[in-house]
Amino acid sequence: MTSPAEDTVSPEGHVVGARPRPRRGVSLADAGPPIALVVIFLAFAVLNPSFRTVGNVQNLMDAAAVLAVVTCGISFVLMMGSIDLSAPGVMGASAIAVALLVENNRNGNDLGLLGIALAIGLGAALGLLSGLALVLLKVPSFMTTLGVSAVGLGVATLLFDGVQPNIRDVRLDSLSVERFLGFSYLAWIAVACVVVGWLIQRYTRLGRYAYAIGGAEEVLSLSGVDVRPYKVMVFTLAGAFYGLGGVMVTSQLGAGLVQAGRGFDFAAITAAVVGGTLLVGGRGGVLHSAVGALLVTVLTSGLVQAGVSPYWQGGVQGLIVVVAVAAAVYPQRRRNQVVK
Repeated sequence: MTSPAEDTVSPEGHVVGARPRPRRGVSLADAGPPIALVVIFLAFAVLNPSFRTVGNVQNLMDAAAVLAVVTCGISFVLMMGSIDLSAPGVMGASAIAVALLVENNRNGNDLGLLGIALAIGLGAALGLLSGLALVLLKVPSFMTTLGVSAVGLGVATLLFDGVQPNIRDVRLDSLSVERFLGFSYLAWIAVACVVVGWLIQRYTRLGRYAYAIGGAEEVLSLSGVDVRPYKVMVFTLAGAFYGLGGVMVTSQLGAGLVQAGRGFDFAAITAAVVGGTLLVGGRGGVLHSAVGALLVTVLTSGLVQAGVSPYWQGGVQGLIVVVAVAAAVYPQRRRNQVVK
């Protein structure tokens, strides 16, 4: 990370450019979410001794798995300064698709891993549709992804056809049941997704351009970069993550449900924002959002175990989102003179 640029002067006394100076230390925006995660966990551990047991930590990781995967996908969209509300529809379509492609009670299909891959591919295809509608039709991402979510729910409803498909595939079912080093395979899949997402963000052109589009899309375009393909690729990647999330929910429930992704759009945006990924783009990323997913999960579980009313839980979560957004944009308050 760098601090504001420092002008360099030529021997003739002319200013020739700006040289960024390295920023020393860690900013409060980066350190805040991990600190908040530790503080909230310790607070609930003091209130309820069972909260700090190994078993509860394992349950927290399992509970955060699907949210973390979905948040990985939405983080790339948020880094571009866009909004993605397609997760419920994409997850629903992928959930029904995988339930019908693996061994189930409705048909004779038994595609196994290929069925899982096809369901994730369906999610990627719906994400591709979001990206194409954005760049070709010039429709704001908010409306584009909301429409694609409706398309996904429509596809899921048609595939559902009034009869719930229950899975009988041993491998898919074992993802949420069997454990490795104390954690379910779903938790390890989530960890792998976070690592892969971070590698894409850190070491690929797609990740770097996602940041650049969110920070200064006009400057990137003026430099000769066609940003449209990268926008489409980001939405396609996000759709693949949502599709995987739908597969994971199906493994947890043992059946394909049209509403498998219900509420994950708001939950993922909440996790990303709480973790430090800005809604206006240009800051944050997968690791930030993963911390946010854990924070939201710990908070929700802690409130449940503390006996707090579900009505108060929603209010507390909403308040945390507002505080997190305010804290994130506070350092940029002078630049953001106009609030839209």
